[in-house]
Amino acid sequence: DVQLQASGGGLVQAGGSLRLSCAASGLTFDDYAIGWFRQAPGKEREGVACISSVDGSTYYTDSVKGRFTISSDNAKNTVYLQMSSLKPDDTAVYYCAADSIENCTIVVVKDPNDYWGQGTKVTVSS
Repeated sequence: DVQLQASGGGLVQAGGSLRLSCAASGLTFDDYAIGWFRQAPGKEREGVACISSVDGSTYYTDSVKGRFTISSDNAKNTVYLQMSSLKPDDTAVYYCAADSIENCTIVVVKDPNDYWGQGTKVTVSS
C-alpha cells in the first residue's frame, strides 16, 4: 500500500519558520511529482509547491515564492517544505500528494491526485 505521511506542522509566530516533511512508502519518488497543498477553513484547496522527479523542476504559487522551498531526498523517499517568513495567511492544514503526471503545473490543479497523505496543521499567530 502507498502511504504518504506529512509531519512538522505546529504553532509559530508570524515571521517564524517551519519545515514540513512528507515521507512516502510503497512508491518510488523517482516516478512521481510530489506536491504540497493547503486548505484553510472555508477556503478551497490550494497547490502551494511541487517538485518533479523528471528534472527536479519546482513550482510555487505566487503567495509563497521567495519564502517557501521544496526539496526532495529520494534516498529517504521524503520531500520537505521549508517555510520561512510565515504569515497568518499561511495558516492551514498542509497535505502532500504524489502524482504520476510529472508536470507540476498540472499536478497542483489536478484533483484528485494519485495518492494523498493526511494533513499536518500549521498555525501562524500574528
